[in-house]
Amino acid sequence: MTTLRQRITRSLDARTHKGVELGPYGIEIERDLRVPMDDGVELLGDLIRPIGSVDPGLPTIVMRSPYGRRGPFGGTARALAYDGFPVFVQSCRGTWGSQGRFSPQIDEQRDGIATLRWVRRQPWFSGKLATFGPSYLGFTQWAVAGKLQRDEPETAQDALVLHITMPDFGAITWDNGAYSLRNALGWTRMMDRMRRGPFALIGMAFPDPKLERAFDVLPLSAGDSAVIGAPNHWYQDWVAHEKLTDEFWTQQSHTASVADVTAPVAMLTGWYDIFLPWQLRTYAQLVAAGNQPWLTVGPWGHTSREMGIPAHTETIGFLREVFTDAAAGRTAPVRAFLTGADQWHDLTAWPPPGSEAQDWFLHEGGGFGIEAPAGGTTRYRYDPVDATPAVGGPSLTPDTLPVDNAAHEQRADVAVFRGEVLAEPVTIAGEPVARVRVRSSATSFDVFVRITDVHPDGRVLTVCDGIRRIGSIGTTATDPAPDADGFREVDVTLWPAFHRFAPGHRIGVQISSGAHPRYARNPGTGEAAAVAASVVVAEQEIAHDGISASRLSLPMWAS
Repeated sequence: MTTLRQRITRSLDARTHKGVELGPYGIEIERDLRVPMDDGVELLGDLIRPIGSVDPGLPTIVMRSPYGRRGPFGGTARALAYDGFPVFVQSCRGTWGSQGRFSPQIDEQRDGIATLRWVRRQPWFSGKLATFGPSYLGFTQWAVAGKLQRDEPETAQDALVLHITMPDFGAITWDNGAYSLRNALGWTRMMDRMRRGPFALIGMAFPDPKLERAFDVLPLSAGDSAVIGAPNHWYQDWVAHEKLTDEFWTQQSHTASVADVTAPVAMLTGWYDIFLPWQLRTYAQLVAAGNQPWLTVGPWGHTSREMGIPAHTETIGFLREVFTDAAAGRTAPVRAFLTGADQWHDLTAWPPPGSEAQDWFLHEGGGFGIEAPAGGTTRYRYDPVDATPAVGGPSLTPDTLPVDNAAHEQRADVAVFRGEVLAEPVTIAGEPVARVRVRSSATSFDVFVRITDVHPDGRVLTVCDGIRRIGSIGTTATDPAPDADGFREVDVTLWPAFHRFAPGHRIGVQISSGAHPRYARNPGTGEAAAVAASVVVAEQEIAHDGISASRLSLPMWAS
């Protein structure tokens, strides 16, 4: 017999998870269980259990989150429990009643290990353990998985479900030397609002002019004070450590231990997610180590509501297949959505077999094709005071789907190149790489490259893009040396893509020197990002001749 409160909760969960068929079980919740950490700090967690006779083979699921236990992630935990899974959802150190100080990423390995040890000792533990969650909740899984598998396998997860996530948040914070300002400052603003309580959270549903103004503040170390009224300790640490080789970042990177994970893994991500390139690289690490994950890549951004149904149904199918041998009906390890054609493809691997790189050259005057260029240069000026804006692109906001670049391409600081009208469809599948021969008058500069799908009606829609900074504190060890004429061959790896350019369309390319505030504008001085307050105008020049003429290596796939 379910209570009125349980029925109301289920009704609200059905609305929140619209389109998801919730399982048949009622649930009961035991709140605020105290879990001791090795240093004496206690973290709070809620245990959500299905009521009645359930399959004893199903695992207990652990979710570790800094976002609360009774909001959206509590709803996700309940949705799993309705399907018969016991779920323990815990608040990370220093969040939502858990003791200690929240320092993102830093404590998740030791706290996660202590938590899994504790769960395995509880009388309600089902005998098998899976971890689940998206974004930061995925990082908390990576933080413990490889180390435990190697050093303490009796405590390690028996399966991992990793959605829109990666094992090293430093790599996205300083993306090829460029500071991911919109994500870093936007997330800091969000976490501050969570700290302030439910009324402050209401503001997240509306435009945030204070945050928009803070994006333009220099130096970068003043941005947090501009939006939340005081310095924030982790934001200050992020902006002060430009080198990913600094111990601050290496202590929280778990990329090296990915290959140690032997438990079954399910991954889900989207072509417009902020973590996409790194998640697909961790997929490749697992495959190379002999652990083939489930991988699903859809037409989604980080917070796309359309991701909810497949995320839930594939999680349930994966866990039941792993722990009860109930076939999930999946025919291939990889399911990927082909953008431009709006088709799902079942694939044996990613990138799909048969994907081969082909060089397409940038030509003076704006041409783009497989023919070698005759020479010449393309010039533009980059002014940090009127920084080249970001047009769409992956972010923590819901509006990350491809947008029209037609107006953006009219800016004088965006160099535009076009291929010929296609007579046959062209499909790319993998990571495009741009090699741009570029010379700048500034000490430090960025190279931002975007591939677009140019439609016959004039729309210019984003396919994928990427950035690389030159001449900064964080890039000195990897900067290509200039040649006798001052040109550098700058390689820019773009976001992975699986896209079909239809007949009648053209492949477009943009080259510019920024995408603000997605990436913080480059002041051009080469000073430390935390203190750089002055800016210089940069004259940029792209070369189209020589043995390494500017080009893009496109991963062509003959489907």
